[in-house]
Amino acid sequence: MTPDALAAFLHKLVQHRLMFSTMIWGAPGIGKSSIVAQTAQAHNMEMIDLRLSQLAPTDLRGLPVADRESMVSRWYPPEFLPRKGRGILFLDELNLAPPAMQGMAQQLILDRRVGSYTVPEQWFVWAAGNRKEDRAAVFDMPAPLANRFIHLTVEPDFESFKTYALGHQIHEHLLAFLSFRPALLHKLDPQQPAWPSPRSWMIANRLYKVGLDISHVVGAGTAAEFAAFLKLYHQLPNVEEILQGNGKRIKFPQEPSQRYALTMALTMRATSLQEGYQAFEWMSSNAGQEWIQLFATDLFRLAQARNDLGRLATLVQRNQRLQQMFTEYMAMLEEQDG
Repeated sequence: MTPDALAAFLHKLVQHRLMFSTMIWGAPGIGKSSIVAQTAQAHNMEMIDLRLSQLAPTDLRGLPVADRESMVSRWYPPEFLPRKGRGILFLDELNLAPPAMQGMAQQLILDRRVGSYTVPEQWFVWAAGNRKEDRAAVFDMPAPLANRFIHLTVEPDFESFKTYALGHQIHEHLLAFLSFRPALLHKLDPQQPAWPSPRSWMIANRLYKVGLDISHVVGAGTAAEFAAFLKLYHQLPNVEEILQGNGKRIKFPQEPSQRYALTMALTMRATSLQEGYQAFEWMSSNAGQEWIQLFATDLFRLAQARNDLGRLATLVQRNQRLQQMFTEYMAMLEEQDG
């Protein structure tokens, strides 16, 4: 499933209080833990993220302490386990943990208790891990443990990433490049320490904004392609003229990479809905249907990220074509929310 589909699935688990143990599988760096965190935030819940590969069995079960009155030892559970409220207990890197640690986690997952500790009633227990094909140093999951999970496998998806990136102020150069080369959103290279993934692109975004080399996080080959793509920005038409409604003499580029760059520049440089509308009018007169659709969808996504969909709904009444696209986009959102 896509990251968006995973988010929708987890949302419904919480919404309907389906307290099933859930295992999320996927390649490193695609945002599994981020989606869980966003789910907790959306439902105003706490989240405790435990990296089981960094714990020992006694860290999870606690320490035995002698009770001199009853002449028995009692297990004192660790302070990081939840005791009240509602939230998500997230066991990350589950299958990176050695078998002894997985066995201890099995009690927490299957019985919702370990030692003298019991998971509070309103806490979900979810986990995540990498697959063997991702060349992660994972251990096999015991069959009894695996059989008690809902198993969700998430794959990298550029459209899901774009929605997230637009809401987190990614630089237009990076997003335009990935629109042109979506295969480089996630490209695992086990021979190199740095390779592109959704996680590394968001790190690259912060480096790029302050003028630092992104090759150290996405790899030299990907960074070289990005540098070549950047040269196109010196050849783009005057974006500001189009946004001000003065682009009648400007033609839509013929070269595909320039088309991606211009479409993304118009989306992200529109500082107001009025400028976005002017850009749509220009695209409608100069670009093909697929580019108009691409621009409109990104415009709606950006408005959603800025909580401007209500104001945009009023603006689109001016243009029947834009109004139809907006109606289709809102119907898609309603279907996702289910």
